[in-house]
Amino acid sequence: MIELKTHLKFNPKFGRLIEITENGAKVVLETTDDMAVDDEGLVHGGFTFGAADFCAMASVNEPYVVLVKANNCEFMAPVKVGDTVEFTGEILMKEKRKVEVKVTGILNEIKVFEGLFSCVVLEKHVLKK
Repeated sequence: MIELKTHLKFNPKFGRLIEITENGAKVVLETTDDMAVDDEGLVHGGFTFGAADFCAMASVNEPYVVLVKANNCEFMAPVKVGDTVEFTGEILMKEKRKVEVKVTGILNEIKVFEGLFSCVVLEKHVLKK
């Protein structure tokens, strides 16, 4: 089993890691009432994006990986309170310090999110001088 090496304090409330492989990861987002933006229970897209971002970071799984660009992110269907979205990250390209990860979010066999995440692996923490 591969251990998570990055984003170790990421709150599982916003995306729970369920698998890491050599070429990707899986994260589950279980939506709750405090993610809703209205009385209908529509979940704010920021929670969907945040879980997808975490999935990309876990896919790279290097201690000092950062997101530098999110490309072609599409929210294809609404997510509502009580839904469970499974995100799958797949590394498409690794070139020195640059890594491209495709993340797909599935809810009940329906694609609700897809995006390409451009990541960079740093030698030290981004906030360290």
